[in-house]
Amino acid sequence: MGKLFVVPTPVGNLEDITLRALRVLKEVDFILAEDTRTSGNLLKHFEIKQPMFSHHKFNEHQTVQLVVDRLKAGEEAALISDAGTPAISDPGFLVVRECVRNGIEVQCLPGATAFVPALVASGLPNEKFCFEGFLPQKKGRATRLAFLKEETRTIIFYESPHRLLKTLKQFEETFGPEREASVAREISKIHEESVRGTLQELVAHFTEIAPRGEIVIVVSGNLDKKSSINKKNGL
Repeated sequence: MGKLFVVPTPVGNLEDITLRALRVLKEVDFILAEDTRTSGNLLKHFEIKQPMFSHHKFNEHQTVQLVVDRLKAGEEAALISDAGTPAISDPGFLVVRECVRNGIEVQCLPGATAFVPALVASGLPNEKFCFEGFLPQKKGRATRLAFLKEETRTIIFYESPHRLLKTLKQFEETFGPEREASVAREISKIHEESVRGTLQELVAHFTEIAPRGEIVIVVSGNLDKKSSINKKNGL
């Protein structure tokens, strides 16, 4: 029986890859990549020449059984995404689940992911948090935001730059203009930046300055709700 390695890759700076990740990528029989062109640049940089195959959200249902069969036959594979840890708002869950169901060992290496540095650098409470990833673009979006209005933990979202301002305005309307938040962009890259303030202030900032790059939004939990819960519990 073979093994599947889930291997995080840098979200920006190539120096963020670990020595263990490089060793695994050089030793496995084949590599599953979200985009072979993007990953090809990474592998070429580190002189990794293992065979690479496409494995993304549009073909994973068709390819997963072939992958499982090869692993059951004794081969070892590495799963990578374009950036960060596979299966975190990226393809990966399906093949991991099928490996687990078939008794194939899965090892996930620790490494790069965008939301952790964004959360820590935000200055918002991080002892408890919830990760929402990308919100639904249309159906169910308003319902989800209404539900999260009462969330007392810090909330983390992923967003694209062209939708950021619209999303911040929706947050301001739902959570209130004074809710504290942070927008992190281009994490681990040359132009890395965290913009912090109230939702009202962030809307004003990004109305004047168009955002670029990959975006992580960190929003404070409902502190008024948390306070009322503590009072109810006598804390």
